[in-house]
Amino acid sequence: MQPAIISVNHLHKHFKIYKHHRGALGALCNLFTREATTVRAVDGVSFTIQPGELVGYIGPNGAGKSTTLKMLTGLLTPTGGEIEVNGRVPWKQRRAHVAHIGAVFGQRTTLWWDLPVIESLDLLQYIYKIPPAQFQHNLDEFRTMLELDPFLNTPVRSLSLGQRMRADLCAALLHDPPLLFLDEPTIGLDVVAKERIRQFILHINRARGVTVILTTHDLADVEKLCERVMIIDYGRVLFDGRLESLRDRFGGQRELVVDMAEEYATVDVDGATVAAREATRVTYQFERNALSASDLIGRVSARYRIRDLMVREPNIEDTVRRIYEERLLDEE
Repeated sequence: MQPAIISVNHLHKHFKIYKHHRGALGALCNLFTREATTVRAVDGVSFTIQPGELVGYIGPNGAGKSTTLKMLTGLLTPTGGEIEVNGRVPWKQRRAHVAHIGAVFGQRTTLWWDLPVIESLDLLQYIYKIPPAQFQHNLDEFRTMLELDPFLNTPVRSLSLGQRMRADLCAALLHDPPLLFLDEPTIGLDVVAKERIRQFILHINRARGVTVILTTHDLADVEKLCERVMIIDYGRVLFDGRLESLRDRFGGQRELVVDMAEEYATVDVDGATVAAREATRVTYQFERNALSASDLIGRVSARYRIRDLMVREPNIEDTVRRIYEERLLDEE
């Protein structure tokens, strides 16, 4: 087994928030008193990631996702704990570290605001000391996959959000990093732009073997891209495992949608409840841990003539929302 590309052990990051007094008297108090509260943005996080994984790192606002990524990229120094990325400590060996990673933060760009995209990419070739043949090969591939040609000569400040995100992805991967950090890469994008970026992420992970850590609030990104997911809340990792395992444990009820060959007076079946009925279409709900889909199909087909059927899994967004709202992982 290969050594982990990322190893995180009991990671902590605390911030002090100073109390601000309002008004004239408050301004005077601010000069002489410094009351502060400590915010534990990351509170004892531990995990390892193997080369080639594509991991979804999700949680509500303020959970500690972006803070974790900033420590992994070397932008922040931890309050405590240990991190090793590619055999390096990010904040101690920052120059060597950033030469071997790619990072895209959805609300910030790494490109030069007033320069055309192609000139920013040319500058990155010299900054990362990319050999000309490697640079040209990557640029040609990414230009095609991300459809960059229509705006390569456009200043970054004039790009749409979707165009800028595609240009940032290209910039982050020109030097062939083995590891890519993505923080909200599809935020604010339309459905077409989202799908193009998702396909690109899948390509660089599967075809190039790039390890990807993805934070997002769009759980469709996680559902379409990630086999492994980590859920963080209040600075702690609450779940770390396969997406299917998360569905199995917390997904609730599945649905079997059946188109009957004819209308029946009753359509009841043992082990399932009729959630909806419209003409010959019947929707059954059943507990995944109590009954398998194949068993339910067998029970329905034994009693009724079937024209068509479909099994529907719970939406991953509904599953995660239920975890947050009902604090299911806190109880565990």
